[in-house]
Amino acid sequence: MTHIAVLGSTNMDLVAYVAKAPQRGETVTGREFRTIPGGKGANQAVAAAHAGADVSMIGAVGADAFGSQLRTTLEHSGVDTDHLRTTEGPSGTAHIVVDDEGGNEIVVIPGANGTVDHLAPGDEALIAGADALLLQLEIPLAAVLAGAEAARRHGVRTILTPSPVQSLPPELLASIDLLVPNEHEAAALTGLTDPRDAATALLDQVPEVVVTLGAAGSLYASRGAEPFTVPAPRVTAVDSTGVGDTFVGTLAVALAEGRPMRAALAWASTAASMSVQRPGASSSMPYRSEIDAQAASNTRHTS
Repeated sequence: MTHIAVLGSTNMDLVAYVAKAPQRGETVTGREFRTIPGGKGANQAVAAAHAGADVSMIGAVGADAFGSQLRTTLEHSGVDTDHLRTTEGPSGTAHIVVDDEGGNEIVVIPGANGTVDHLAPGDEALIAGADALLLQLEIPLAAVLAGAEAARRHGVRTILTPSPVQSLPPELLASIDLLVPNEHEAAALTGLTDPRDAATALLDQVPEVVVTLGAAGSLYASRGAEPFTVPAPRVTAVDSTGVGDTFVGTLAVALAEGRPMRAALAWASTAASMSVQRPGASSSMPYRSEIDAQAASNTRHTS
């Protein structure tokens, strides 16, 4: 079975559902509140596990009720948590407002994630045995760099989601095989608003780039080849929280299994389109059998 290692954040998502998000200084009445296990690292781990991979999570939770719940949720999703540390203090939290159009606004408080600033004993060996390492930026950059460099030493494919977006040091980019920003992150990293131009510029720093384009699908660019786009299935969004992580986790599985990039992107887009039609982050992520069935249905309807 394909083995995916994830080095990243684990948060409890505190989600308020409202008709319209409040403006500054405004109070609105919401219709529902949920606590949903999340965090970009944990989300990508769950997505990859649901998509059929053997997944290991490297990170930290706090010594609180949220920490216990987060660990249990990962384990119930099939994610190995032997390298998920428990630290003193609170777990990470994400405070999320979701409006009726499926849009969201998020405030992340790192908590235990802030302690993940290095690789613990055994982490590098775990990474060395993986087919791919998934990275994001919700833990200290020092750990992201250490993980990427460990993967590079052992010939393991590294996939980085540059979110929350920030300036990326050259030594980190030198260890990244595939960068997966959304169109806003790509613009922030390059100063270029056109996704194709931004992707082309990013190829000066990494060998492959996938820019996610929301409902428009995704754009792939690699050195020495013509960029191409893969459309996304047309669906009505309910909650976009975690949809990017669904895409990346599923894409990592497809690529590790040896699928061509175009086919891998289409499969990941199918999973993402299913996720966005369901509430929550990790709770919205489809299983492999669902993705395969929907992908087959999409093919029949477009042929």
